[in-house]
Amino acid sequence: MPNMPAPSIPNLLSLRGSRGGSRGRGHGRGRGRGRGGDAHSAPSHDSTIQGTDTDAAVSRMSAVDLGYLQDPFAQYFVQNPVGGAVRRLPIINRGTYTRTIALDRLISSFLSGTATRERQIISLGAGTDTRCFKLFSQPGLANLIYHEIDFPATTSKKLQLVNAIPQLRSIIPNSVAENDSWSSPNLQNGCQYWCHGLDLRDLLKDDVKYLVGIRTDVPTVLISECCLCYLEVPQARGVIGYFTERISNLAITIYEPIYPDDSFGKQMVSNLAARRIRMPTLDAYQDPEKQQLRLKEAGLSLTRSLTIGDVWRKWVVDEEKERVDSLEGLDEVEEWNLLADHYVVVWGWRGDGFQEWESDLTV
Repeated sequence: MPNMPAPSIPNLLSLRGSRGGSRGRGHGRGRGRGRGGDAHSAPSHDSTIQGTDTDAAVSRMSAVDLGYLQDPFAQYFVQNPVGGAVRRLPIINRGTYTRTIALDRLISSFLSGTATRERQIISLGAGTDTRCFKLFSQPGLANLIYHEIDFPATTSKKLQLVNAIPQLRSIIPNSVAENDSWSSPNLQNGCQYWCHGLDLRDLLKDDVKYLVGIRTDVPTVLISECCLCYLEVPQARGVIGYFTERISNLAITIYEPIYPDDSFGKQMVSNLAARRIRMPTLDAYQDPEKQQLRLKEAGLSLTRSLTIGDVWRKWVVDEEKERVDSLEGLDEVEEWNLLADHYVVVWGWRGDGFQEWESDLTV
């Protein structure tokens, strides 16, 4: 990785900050996750990590407001402060855009390759993620079983929003609540939605209850978008194991930071620590190779990875790059390259249902 003199390393605390106003030049989303730290610090750390969901929702809304992303549902998961919508800095907006299109491409490819059969997506620590609404609003989508798992407080809040907002309720109607979870298992075209109120660490308990609605006999993609990184390494490994032990045709997609030991990485870790945020897996899986190895050790046959920088360089066509550049411009090019190369998307799979990933996704 390239090194940057310490005084020149941008403070990521300021980069996640906002600028006033709701519109930018050229204008025409961790999450409240079911995850946490060690037993001694769990309450405070859990609360802090759940707070990252607000950051993700605001960042997503900023990217939508400025034209980076199309997401008509993002607006329902943020509360605009006095003075207008929060606007993130260009480097953060571009990062939100790139991580989103990376996961969108992986999921779109999976759905394309399984269009004639039942298939399943399980999103860990989904928080206020809007992907389920975007997918279910597609008229041709059929036979998709979509699960989200998060802390009960987060899933309850999502249910309240869905019930209160007609635009959300029209996508996921007739929801049925039971204990800390809720579902809408009779959507159009054979689709289902299940929202589980659960601390992921509870999956490791001997008396863990079966997650209602989870299918073990259909191709499944498990998503961790900055979620498992907040667990202790054995816990993260155990959560992955819960699903690999039960589902034979399985893929896993992970988005996490990497390279904590170079100058930029140390600054990144320091900034997170200032917010009382720990990412235990960052030390265990420090680079793309180790991230791929964790999936192979979990029992997946084939693995791939791209840094966010690679996604921008390889998966975003020139015309789209020009469009994104025109939205705000980007003065912090060196900082963007460093930041983008310190986050990775890694995916792996085994079994049937992922042929499109082999043929369609270049790395």
